[in-house]
Amino acid sequence: MTVRQLLVLPRSKLLLQCVLALPFAWMVWAVFNDALGANPAEALSRSSGDWTLRLLCLTLAVTPVRQLTHTPELIRFRRSLGVATFVYACLHLLCYAWFDQGFELADIARDLVKRPFIWLGMLCFVLMLPLAVTSTNAAVRWLGGKRWQLLHRLVYLLPLFALLHFYWMRAGKNNFAEVWIYVCIFVSLGGHRVWRWSTTIRVRNTR
Repeated sequence: MTVRQLLVLPRSKLLLQCVLALPFAWMVWAVFNDALGANPAEALSRSSGDWTLRLLCLTLAVTPVRQLTHTPELIRFRRSLGVATFVYACLHLLCYAWFDQGFELADIARDLVKRPFIWLGMLCFVLMLPLAVTSTNAAVRWLGGKRWQLLHRLVYLLPLFALLHFYWMRAGKNNFAEVWIYVCIFVSLGGHRVWRWSTTIRVRNTR
């Protein structure tokens, strides 16, 4: 069976969704088995944040990989990856609001003013919210294809704010190796899109 045949199997999306749920399943297992180390709250917050960033990378990589490998079937999985990214972002926000602030809105508001990486994280979540809400076929029909595409271009702002959020979180620990890895990934993905757009414009101008 070829890769393309595997990608179009009726249950391939369900299999992907099961795989995407594994990090959450591990977190739940770790909570009940005391496997999160000396600071469980920080471990959960960091793990959920890391998986949000990893899944954002994968979501943005679908189109470039699809184009470079000539496998249009990959587009079937972009929505599942995007929704999973939002779910882990919700979990990351929940960890912060619960463990760090005890759901105290006044404390959260003060923290937004005091720490830049907090409001950057909140900004990422705000940008992701309309994308998640309009991720259904019904939303595409309601908005219309062009307006839906315009709205979903907000996703291209997410890497910038997410990386700044990630950078400031790591700054206190002088641990920047992971930051540079993500910078390289996002720059590569963005560079591919710029190249595709410029090629399309040149082709149109030569007609």
